[in-house]
Amino acid sequence: MEIKLKGGRKFKLKDVTLDERDDLLDSVQYEYNDDGSVRGVKMMHSTMTKWLRTCLEDGTDEFIVALSIDDKSEIFTKLQSIFFQGEGKASK
Repeated sequence: MEIKLKGGRKFKLKDVTLDERDDLLDSVQYEYNDDGSVRGVKMMHSTMTKWLRTCLEDGTDEFIVALSIDDKSEIFTKLQSIFFQGEGKASK
């Protein structure tokens, strides 16, 4: 599987186990505004690095450091979308 960013770059993804997926989803801690809306993610850089290292085929330090913050954010967002697919469906 691979993801494609808006700018056209493609990134190959590793096969992630259910346990790895759950660990990644559990690692995200959100910060909220007073009205309850999401303001952002706590420890954003370490959270994104964890996701990139776990999910990208080339998750080396050199590769991750070379990515722009915009690319890291877009990859992280796309990975979340992939992992949340099916989360809203009730079990029967």
